[in-house]
Amino acid sequence: MSEKRIGVIWNPTKTDGEELRAAVEQAFGDTVQWWETTADDPGTGMAAEAVAAGCEVVIAVGGDGTVRHVTEGLAGSEVALGVVPQGTGNLLARNLRIPLNDIPAALERIRENEAQPLDLGWVTYGGRELAFTVMIGFGLDAQMLVETDEDLKDRAGWFAYVEAMGRALAGTEMTGVTLTLDDGEPAELEGHTLLIGNCGMIQGGLQLLPDALPDDGLLDMLLISSEGALQWMDTVRSVIWDNGLRRFLTNGQEAVDTNSTNHLQAGRIRVELDSPQMFEVDGEEMGEVTSFEVRIQPAAVRVY
Repeated sequence: MSEKRIGVIWNPTKTDGEELRAAVEQAFGDTVQWWETTADDPGTGMAAEAVAAGCEVVIAVGGDGTVRHVTEGLAGSEVALGVVPQGTGNLLARNLRIPLNDIPAALERIRENEAQPLDLGWVTYGGRELAFTVMIGFGLDAQMLVETDEDLKDRAGWFAYVEAMGRALAGTEMTGVTLTLDDGEPAELEGHTLLIGNCGMIQGGLQLLPDALPDDGLLDMLLISSEGALQWMDTVRSVIWDNGLRRFLTNGQEAVDTNSTNHLQAGRIRVELDSPQMFEVDGEEMGEVTSFEVRIQPAAVRVY
């Protein structure tokens, strides 16, 4: 990377400040501009400030929430995004293969590589619009966030989500779902889990949205309607084997659907629910929703 004006937006609850500053100075010198996130501004406003201050690269240091807020503030600008993952899930970093738990390595990636286009998803519900870099949804994924023990999450990282899965399965219920894709006609379906994403991989390398690419200008969707042990086994086989390991080994090109799992793609998606469901945006619990709209902003930001 040639000499560029660098800004760093960092979450002090996720990172040791002295260690971070030493690594940044080693990588980029001592002319970097700094912003520290707060409860009132978790990064979006600070990203806008960094753009106004003339930064050419803004580095988000923190978890998925920090990265999401910073990306939202950079969307549509010419300022590139760097990511130093310091959270529990680090989902965008995993999908982009950014080094985890290694601040110098993540900074080296930013310094030595060219920024690439990254699409950004936008979800509108309850009178507000939020950006997301990875995925949103309701059902099993969102219920796991509700059920996850925060103390265990702090001590055991993403393994805490595995512990929560059993209770989450009991907490998800089937609901009527009306889907409208792009300019198509509404379709009435049923399901207990709906995921919509720009990227498809979660912890452990599990591909929930196997066709999702971060720069293809499309949203990918997975609707799960499993009921009973046999259908759940069928769903697990589809996710882990058909759309996971076997697809990788055979270089498969299309997602495999089952009687209880359906994969779809669109640029815009409207969702209406028969009953309120717990909702998550990039791993952050957002409360209950009964309807929402999702759109993709192609090449919204450039990312290292």
